[in-house]
Amino acid sequence: MENVPRPAEELAVLDHELARIEARRARLLARRSYLLTLLTPVAPPVPQARPAARAPETSPPSVQNALLALGGVLLTIAAIAFTVVSWGSIGIGGRSVVLGTVTVAALAAPALLLRRSLASTAEAVGALALVLTVLDAYALYRVALPDADPLGYAATVCAVLAALWAGYGLLVDGLRTPLPAAVLTAQLPLPLWALAAGAGELALAWALLATAAADTAIVLWTKPAPARSIAGVTAWASGGWALLVAVGLSVTADTPLDAARPGVPLLAGAGLGLLVAVRVPGVSFAGGLVAGLAAIAATGGVPRPSVPLSWAVVGYLLCGAVLLTAVRAPLPRAAVRGLGAAAGAVVAGAVLWTLPSVAVTVLGPVSRAEDIWSGAPGGAREALGTDPGWSAMATAPLVLLIAAGLLAAAYRHLSASVRPAVLGGATALGWAAVLVLPGALDLGYGAAVATHLALTAGALTLAVYPRLSAAGAAWPPVSTTAVVCALVGAAAVSLLALATETTTLITLGVLLTLLCGGAVALGPAVADAETDTGTGTGTDSTRAGLLARSFQALLACVAVVTAVALLCALCASAGLPREHIALVVLAVPTVVALLGAGLRDRPVALPVELTAAGAGPLAVVLASGHPETVALVLALCGVVAAGTALRPDRRPAAGYLAAVLFVLATWVRLYASEVATPEAYTLPVTVPALVVGFLRRRGDPGASSWTAYGPGLAATLLPSLAAAWGDTHWLRPLALGVAALAVTLVGARLRLQALLVLGGTVLALDTLHELAPYAVQVVGALPRWLPPALAGLLLLALGATYERRLHDARRLRESLGRMR
Repeated sequence: MENVPRPAEELAVLDHELARIEARRARLLARRSYLLTLLTPVAPPVPQARPAARAPETSPPSVQNALLALGGVLLTIAAIAFTVVSWGSIGIGGRSVVLGTVTVAALAAPALLLRRSLASTAEAVGALALVLTVLDAYALYRVALPDADPLGYAATVCAVLAALWAGYGLLVDGLRTPLPAAVLTAQLPLPLWALAAGAGELALAWALLATAAADTAIVLWTKPAPARSIAGVTAWASGGWALLVAVGLSVTADTPLDAARPGVPLLAGAGLGLLVAVRVPGVSFAGGLVAGLAAIAATGGVPRPSVPLSWAVVGYLLCGAVLLTAVRAPLPRAAVRGLGAAAGAVVAGAVLWTLPSVAVTVLGPVSRAEDIWSGAPGGAREALGTDPGWSAMATAPLVLLIAAGLLAAAYRHLSASVRPAVLGGATALGWAAVLVLPGALDLGYGAAVATHLALTAGALTLAVYPRLSAAGAAWPPVSTTAVVCALVGAAAVSLLALATETTTLITLGVLLTLLCGGAVALGPAVADAETDTGTGTGTDSTRAGLLARSFQALLACVAVVTAVALLCALCASAGLPREHIALVVLAVPTVVALLGAGLRDRPVALPVELTAAGAGPLAVVLASGHPETVALVLALCGVVAAGTALRPDRRPAAGYLAAVLFVLATWVRLYASEVATPEAYTLPVTVPALVVGFLRRRGDPGASSWTAYGPGLAATLLPSLAAAWGDTHWLRPLALGVAALAVTLVGARLRLQALLVLGGTVLALDTLHELAPYAVQVVGALPRWLPPALAGLLLLALGATYERRLHDARRLRESLGRMR
């Protein structure tokens, strides 16, 4: 039989065993710690590290070079002083012996120093030797040749020294200074000889060009790297100077023969630049660019003196066009790009030359703003008003057409990344050519307007219909440029048409038709792009959809502006006064609001409606000075806004706008009628408005109290408050206070925010108006010190209860927020 202990006994046994285990564990942990201390070695003390020695601030080679350079400079200064200042204290024999001995020693010392591996010292002594040779030449001039021509002697000395230094550098191979110094000195002999001989600028250009050719030969056929580097720099400097001198002579020549003379060095410079482009890969592009510009300047400058300036520009442009044929020449790719860049620079310069004529064609009619409808001008140039020098810009259309043709011809030879920009540029240039054509040819006024209208129609057609891909997924790159050109052309022809009444009406009517047609024609493109975007056919479809929607909205908005301008022109033609024109202008936002209901959620709807809304402020400005008409304009705008608010997507904004416009219309009408009792006119509006608001709340319990009751209450309370503040009697303020109190209590009872806020605000302001005279009297009867004391006590009280007031304000805000 098994004896099972009771729970209390078993619990005591378990506690005893656990205590025994814990004691055993404590002993084992103590033993473990003791053993760890025996096994862990004691680390020896770490000796204190000595501070690191300070690094030297300069290296031995730097010190050496500095000392050698300083010594060389001091010796050079001493030699110059000896030669120039102290020369007269020694006889002719002694002078020759001293200077010659020192020069020979200085020239011979570097070879000995190089054998002992003292290269830096050899360089310093070699540089001193070169300076001594210059001093020898100066001494020879002062002693033996004092009557020689300074320029001629300097040229000869430079040539001799360049040859001497070049031979010395080749003989003493370890020196790096003589050969670069020889190259630099060799730049002077030919120009100095030309100046000494009294030659003209053309001879100087030839001398500089010959020097550049010699430098190029050094670059191409010599080995020392320092000399080649210096020669490369001096070749560009001398050659560039020579070409600039030749270009100046070509531009200022009076006859073709005089222009042909500098053309020869220009062509020689072009050949030299092309040689550099072919033989020196690192500067192929620069060489091709210089060669192309020099060739164009040489060939285009020959006929320039015998033709007018406008045709001279065409000549240079044609030379640039011919140069573009070099893209097929068997030349390095970089050189071909340089030649193309030269041709492009000439084309760009010719286009920039035509910009004044384009600017005057677009903005010139603004200068005749005071002569609107004054009669047809004698011609296109007279209609433009400002003269940019049409006699010198007669060929501007031809220049622009040639430039456009060159861009179109270059399309196939360019990469795919730049082709869209090239097409857009060709389109813009072609449009600009036709735009300036009437002014350049001085066509009749009617022909100029017709040309601009036809150009605008063509640009719109190009923007709407062409497609570069069969599926139409990618929007044509030409379309963006065409849209911009069409809009600029529309603005230009609108300004141009202001000269006569009939032309203005016809032009605005044609533009309105074209713009509306363009916006409608883009509808299928927008639908197709949105369909492709919805099916996820790619980023091109998304971009096409965005562009199509943007173009359609832009054309539609401009059409709305044109419609407003046409209505104003028609009313002015009919002899209507300004205030009547203001009423007619409101037909545009009315029609657009009706069309907006049909457009619904289309992207073009909102931009068009916002643009049409701008006719409202215009109508108010036109009606200014006639308060009755202003009130009517505001009321009609309120009606249009209220009708727009019937649409769920426009309800919040249009509803608030309608309420504001109605209230403003009421105030303006009361002001115009000099009404002293506005309640007689506002109460008939308030009562139906409150009834309509009540019915609205019954049909839509979620409707805001501001939408339902705010307009009706504001129509009476606010004008009455304005009248009460100027009323000296007690009846109106009392009646207004009672009404405001009733509205406030109803708002608090029904928890309606609009009633509570409007009623409470009007009640507070009305009460303040009534108590103000008594407050003024009380303040006047009080001692002077009492108001500041009371203000201080008030501030202390406010500071003491600030936290409580904030808590109350938060509770009030939350209560108002829970109201409807």
